[in-house]
Parts: sequence; C-alpha cells; structure tokens
Amino acid sequence: MHRLLALLGFGLLAMAGVAAPPAGEAVPVPAPPPTRVVVIPVREEIAKPQLYIIRRGLKEAIEQKADVVVLDMKTPGGALDVTFAIMEALQKFPGRTITFVNDQALSAGAFISATTDEIWFAPRGKIGAAAPVNSNGQDIDKTMKQKVVSFLRAEVRSVSEGKGYRGQVVSAMLDEDYELKIGDIVLKPKGELLTLTASEAMKEYGEPPHPLLGAGIADNIDDLLQKKFGARGFTVTRLDVTWSERLSVFLNALSPVLLGLGLLALFIEFKTPGFGIFGVSGITLLAVVFLGHYVAGFSGHEPMLVFAVGLLLLGVEVFFFPGVVVMAVSGLVLMLGSLVWAMTDLWPGEPVSFSEDLIGPLQNLGLGIAIAVGLGFALVRFLPRGLFWDRMILGSAIGASAQDGGVAPAMVAAPLTGREGVTVSALRPAGQVEVDGRRFEARVEVGALDANTRIVVTRRTDFGLVVEKLES
Repeated sequence: MHRLLALLGFGLLAMAGVAAPPAGEAVPVPAPPPTRVVVIPVREEIAKPQLYIIRRGLKEAIEQKADVVVLDMKTPGGALDVTFAIMEALQKFPGRTITFVNDQALSAGAFISATTDEIWFAPRGKIGAAAPVNSNGQDIDKTMKQKVVSFLRAEVRSVSEGKGYRGQVVSAMLDEDYELKIGDIVLKPKGELLTLTASEAMKEYGEPPHPLLGAGIADNIDDLLQKKFGARGFTVTRLDVTWSERLSVFLNALSPVLLGLGLLALFIEFKTPGFGIFGVSGITLLAVVFLGHYVAGFSGHEPMLVFAVGLLLLGVEVFFFPGVVVMAVSGLVLMLGSLVWAMTDLWPGEPVSFSEDLIGPLQNLGLGIAIAVGLGFALVRFLPRGLFWDRMILGSAIGASAQDGGVAPAMVAAPLTGREGVTVSALRPAGQVEVDGRRFEARVEVGALDANTRIVVTRRTDFGLVVEKLES
C-alpha cells in the first residue's frame, strides 16, 4: 500500500514537471520560515515613555504577525500604575513573550518579567527586590503596604499559573513576611526580600527537577535567539525609545488644554474674514494633539485625515454655502469623532469597549470643549473693544463697499437696532445680512429666512445681529 502511494506521488510530481527523487532517497521537506522576533528595550525607570514604546512595539508586532516579542530589560523599577498598564498590554500579544534580564530587573521590572512566558538572564543578571514604595522611593504606610502587597501577590499568581515556581518566587520578592520554601529547603526566610542572580534563578528544585525561575542564560539577545531558534532560524526587528516618546508624555498630559485652545482658535478664525494666525494656530495645536497620541501608540495617522475632511466640510459651509446645516454638522461630527479616535487605545483585531476604551477620551474631549467655551466667554467679557474685536464679532464688511477692509468705527458705534436690510445668504438660522451697504453676521431666532429677504434688526449681541423678517 505504501509503495502504491509513493508511486502515485512520483506520478503527480512528474505531471507537474518536477523530477522525482532517485529511488531510496527521501522527498526533501521545505525549511520552515524563520521566526519573526521584535525586540523592545526596557531601560531606566519604568515610566510612561517605556509604556509608549512597549505599546507601540506590541501593536507593530501584532500587525506584522510577529511570533515572539523580547523585552531587553535593564531597569531599577518605577511607577506601579505604568507597570500594570505594561503587564496588561503584554497579555494582548498573541505570540510568545520573553524577558531578557540585561542586567537587572528590579521592583517593577520583576513584575513585568513575571508576565512574560520566559525569563532569560545575562550572566550578571539580577531580579527581585520588588517591595512597593511611594513615588519618592520611601516606605509606604504599613496598612496601605499590606493592601498593596496582597493585591500584587494576587496579580502575580494570576499571571504565573502553570509557570513552575514563578508565583512563589515573585511573592518572596515583594513581601518580606513571605517564606519561600521548596520541599525542606528554605530559600528565603521571613524578614527580607528575595533577589536572585542568574545562576540562582537557574538552579533546579523539586521532583522532577525544575529551574527556580529562569529559562536560560545568554550573553546577549542574539545569543538567546540562536539558542532558541538556531543561527538562521529568526529575523529581528529592534525598536528604540526616541525623544518623541518622551515629549509625548508632556503633550498628552496637556491634551485637554491643547484641545480647548485649538478649538477656540478655529472658532475665532471662522468668525473673522480671510485666513490668518488663528487658523494656523488652531490647526497647529490640534495637530500636536494628534501627534502626541500617535507617538504614544494610541492610533495611526487615520484620525488626522478624518479631522482634515471634517475641517474642509465646515470651511466649505462657512465660506461658500452659509446656512447649509448638513455640511457644518457633518464636519463637526467628523472633527470631534477623530479627536476621540486619536485618544483611544485601539488594538489590532480587538473590539472597542465603551467603558474601558472611550470614557477617558470622551472626558478629555469634554474638558477641552469646556476650556474653549470658558475662554470664549472670558474673551467676550474682558477683551477690550477695538478694531480686532469688531472684525471678529461682527464679521466685518466684506462687500464691495468695504473700503477699509473692516467695519468703520462710526458704523460700529452707530445704533443698528431698527435698521432695515436684506439677507445676503439664507439664515438657517445664521448667515449674513446687508444693512446700509455693509454685511454682518446675523441670525434669526425663529424659523429660517431665504436669501434676498427684507429684514429688520431687532437687537445686536456680542456675536452678531439678531434679525426678523420685515413684514410688508
């Protein structure tokens, strides 16, 4: 039977134009593709720049369908909130994760290492001393420390299941009252914190023998990968922390303020004739918001493109088709939606959760709008009246009769209530009217008016004229 199958196989190869191997020789098996590896550095203190580079690296690894992510770790520890965010991000990667302790993974570094599938060591590598401290490096209150340690031990146990002695070892690193004992051997008595060297982490215990914590010792990353995958069995992509990651920490902390200032600047630009400093400033401020979140690994460049489309629709409505509400509303929806999109931590292939993913971005956007509205009212209330103010609020005279390119001081000072005019554009409810040969921003309080409708000014506000249809 086997011989018959072999003959059929050779016949198929011959039909395909492939020469059959000589009798007695095995059919060659194609070599498997090399393992794709992404190496992410974890250097210095665990802080938000590290979170940003790890998140960016993990998302790129997922998009590139990488098989393995290696954390090249040399850290004295850092902030717990950032540590938890990194631990959560690592669990989103579907492939294997490896920590290379090169040459220390202390405190928060030990927690992050415990999340990965394997922990490798440089010959002089050290891991441990993970007791929680405050932001100044000082011991925290005893009661609070007990709560934090209890939570951390539970967290470590949850990510260490099925990984040998890892949960016990990390518990001994963070809790001085925990006794690490395997069989009859006490590895750490109560009253001190555990720190392991590379050789200690590789020492075997139990029956059958199993390494205490480590998966292997390697001179460097390349040596590690060669030991696991062979000299030509892998390809490597290496990421680095850049100055932009560090800058994005500062920019993202100011996101609501930048949003508010940018939205206010664009509003002022739309209320003044032409295109000038406020338009440039508004676009620049919002571009900084997009850039900060892009560098932080939240989103790609797509939200900025959506924002540009929304801005274009709004500009077309304001400058060419005033009163076409659909275009303006669509533009505003696209602009605000793109800002939320840019601030949302999206992962490839994962659904978006409103409670987990969108609450923070929506809060930032709401705060930014509140800042813009608050500053707008402050400008109305405290900005001295003058040529600039009159150009912004009244829209200035833009018709052929506007000799000076703005509203003449005499015209501004003159009472407008009761004057008659005509609508230049449709008012639905806002648009432009012409009064005494000059054009002004105006709105109707009830209903809508078509272009070329006779109107009368009922009152004037800081934001323009209020008019109604002139009855014959």
